[in-house]
Amino acid sequence: MLPSKARVAAAVLRVLPRNRLSRQLGRLADLPVPAAALDRCVNAYLKAYDIDLRDYEQPDGGYPSFDAFFTRQLLAGKRPLDADEDALLSPSDGRLEDFGTIERGAKLFVKGKRYDVGELLGDRQAAERFDGGLFAVVYLSPRDYHRVHAPVTGRVSSARYVAGTLYPVNSIGLQHVPNLFAVNERVAVHQQTERFGEVVSVMVGAIVVGRIGITFDESLVTNVGRPAVVREYGATGPQLARGQELGVFHIGSTVVLFTTGAAGLRFVRGAGDVVRMGEALARRPGGHA
Repeated sequence: MLPSKARVAAAVLRVLPRNRLSRQLGRLADLPVPAAALDRCVNAYLKAYDIDLRDYEQPDGGYPSFDAFFTRQLLAGKRPLDADEDALLSPSDGRLEDFGTIERGAKLFVKGKRYDVGELLGDRQAAERFDGGLFAVVYLSPRDYHRVHAPVTGRVSSARYVAGTLYPVNSIGLQHVPNLFAVNERVAVHQQTERFGEVVSVMVGAIVVGRIGITFDESLVTNVGRPAVVREYGATGPQLARGQELGVFHIGSTVVLFTTGAAGLRFVRGAGDVVRMGEALARRPGGHA
């Protein structure tokens, strides 16, 4: 039997210099381009992915580069936050790919594939704190808004850049790349909160540019050929309000959320649901509907 197109694509991706290729494409995306040429490129992208720019800021004179278009910012008020302060908010626009309970030993299953929380966080000692907690995976397609926001209000205690490779995080990657989210480059941001205890947002990079920027610490940038980096902010870490910008994907990707069992949350959305930044993914029982 002939292999599927997805399997062939995955095999081709394995032999490509994925990180180097992504860095080169990132440099191209950052270059200023003549307005007429960039307009044609942007218009083709808008048409291909059915994107409506009415929700976004559009600079006078147009976007200066393709990356500036891709990382476009929302107009004020376009993503109202859920009113329930006891809700775990979606950190981004996208699709709720999967969710569930973190099993004993800090294990979880995404689309039937087993993952280890310690590997995903790049910190095995921290993993046991999440036994019995919840996880959620939000996938950002090429048409989505690509800035990521804090799902809760809390102080950032640490952020860890975990070096890795860059596979796509779409259905091809999920099906054909073992341990996908734990082999791709990523940044894990830990927040300490009064309402939920510890909450982690893991921004997972993907092929094509593959760069992640962290808004509160511009020195944390992925896919620039550096080794892993850990920032321990402790009690003086930045305080992020729910819905405040946390980071930005320069092409890509996926956000994986983790809570501890003490958070006491239950999911109110289903796998496959399209979600928007600021909508509730989970609530405390008895909270707002």
